[in-house]
Amino acid sequence: MVLKKFMNKSFVERLLSGIVLVLIALITIIAGGDVLLVTVGIISLIGLFEMNRVFSIEKDIIGVMGYLCAVLYYILIRQHMLEYEFVLFIVFVVLLMALYVFKFPKVKTESVMASLFGVIYVAAMLSFIYLVRTADNGLYNVWLIFLCSWGSDTCAYVFGVAFGKHKMSPVLSPKKSVEGAVGGVLGAALLGFIYASVFKNEITGVVDPRIAYPVVIAVGSLIAMTGDLAASAIKRNHNIKDYGKLIPGHGGIMDRFDSVIFVAPVIWLLLNFVQ
Repeated sequence: MVLKKFMNKSFVERLLSGIVLVLIALITIIAGGDVLLVTVGIISLIGLFEMNRVFSIEKDIIGVMGYLCAVLYYILIRQHMLEYEFVLFIVFVVLLMALYVFKFPKVKTESVMASLFGVIYVAAMLSFIYLVRTADNGLYNVWLIFLCSWGSDTCAYVFGVAFGKHKMSPVLSPKKSVEGAVGGVLGAALLGFIYASVFKNEITGVVDPRIAYPVVIAVGSLIAMTGDLAASAIKRNHNIKDYGKLIPGHGGIMDRFDSVIFVAPVIWLLLNFVQ
């Protein structure tokens, strides 16, 4: 009976897409450098387009300014000039408000806020994938982001389908269960322990990765669920099912990377703490 729950077209499609995503992640993250930066930048721009489409500014001048700001932000990262990112966002806000004033009342307050929100929420937060990769132990630490998000999501899905009875958030995500959430956190923590056990001799600056990594991943998994539900809340508010159709079985970039967006900066912070 449990096996039948998995063997359906949706699950198979989701699984195959997941495998392709993992392969892309493997290639780009191992390569690192400009390959990873450009990949994350493209993903950010697609995700930003999907988010802007929710607020109907994807082709508006307000949305275009957001794309430009995101590109400039990644250029600053490439040039190791992150100390100027604060200046960039201040200039971006000033230009948005200037456009708001000169095109009033055609440009709405909500559009201005949505453009600024999208750049920070999608482009800036996703950039921490690259920032974690370029930091100490980056080649090993960056995978914690995906163990927290995709690993936790997969474990939660399996546990939820097999044992889920109690709804975790009936309004935002009716299919998610408390049992799935617990299974997601525990499963991801176990993956973290296995991962740390395999690469413990390669990881420096951490007293015992087999203790630190499972804890980091467990906390990150909780954050990942929050990110997933936050993205679902936006969809519910605007009566849409998926952000896009780019990834079969998953939806758009925002549907697949909603938890990664939250996890990437959190992992960066937690790793700075444990190291």
